[in-house]
Amino acid sequence: MSESLTVGAVVLTMGNRPVELQALLDSVAKQQGPAIEVAVVGNGAPLPPLPPGVRSVELPENLGIPGGRNVGIELFGPGGGEVDVLLFLDDDGLLPGDDTAELVRAAFAADPRLGIISFRIADPDTGVTQRRHVPRLRASDPMRSSRVTTFLGGANAVRTAVLEEVGLLPAEFFYAHEETDLAWRALDAGWMIDYRSDLVLHHPATSPARHAVYHRMVARNRVWLARRNLPWLLVPVYLGVWFALTLLRRPSGAALRAWLGGFREGWATPAGERRPMKWRTVWRLTRLGRPPII
Repeated sequence: MSESLTVGAVVLTMGNRPVELQALLDSVAKQQGPAIEVAVVGNGAPLPPLPPGVRSVELPENLGIPGGRNVGIELFGPGGGEVDVLLFLDDDGLLPGDDTAELVRAAFAADPRLGIISFRIADPDTGVTQRRHVPRLRASDPMRSSRVTTFLGGANAVRTAVLEEVGLLPAEFFYAHEETDLAWRALDAGWMIDYRSDLVLHHPATSPARHAVYHRMVARNRVWLARRNLPWLLVPVYLGVWFALTLLRRPSGAALRAWLGGFREGWATPAGERRPMKWRTVWRLTRLGRPPII
């Protein structure tokens, strides 16, 4: 049954890593089982030469990570409906194993309610998985697979039936927390999310703060995330906890000013359609180890 699941891959690039992009595409082409269709999106940048058969589009402007990935999804038809599963892979990542796609097919075939799989990201030189790349609060053991409440944006597999039911990524987020927005909507619709330590993407260890807009967008999008998805009773609790955690981390003055500016922006600007999760979803998230207050 697993071989009947068709798989596509969406790769977003700014056009500045052609060598890494080619290595990623080679690792996708080497996967066991039926060939994986690939779509590459140049997010406001021209694309380097691509292998024959790769679907592609060059966007005239940078739409951000979720907006660019949504364009990649649509290269597989509305909602990605031409395939059963989509892999989302960073352009400077690499699939070191040739059985990743087969393991993904088998996982989805074995569990009809499994909607999203989050891969383990490991540094190619050290093998280390950064704590922030384990999508759960108890992140000390990255080799432990488990059910989780969110996933990693550039190293995952999503059943396209999830996108059909709950919608695409929130393009207005541009960068940060778009995965959790989709994850919460999927969980609210009854889908499950797994973190699989045996599904590995090699990716150099990095700091998210390398992005100039990091602190502002993290804060703004966290407010939007709460306003869009949480019951109103939990919105001040969730944001209050994150406000306190941010202060406890003692950011630099510039970082704190950017964060506070983003926090204000999150309240002052439209957050998009509000679809508060059911209270039974709140309880599911709590039982999975991450109640939606942190």
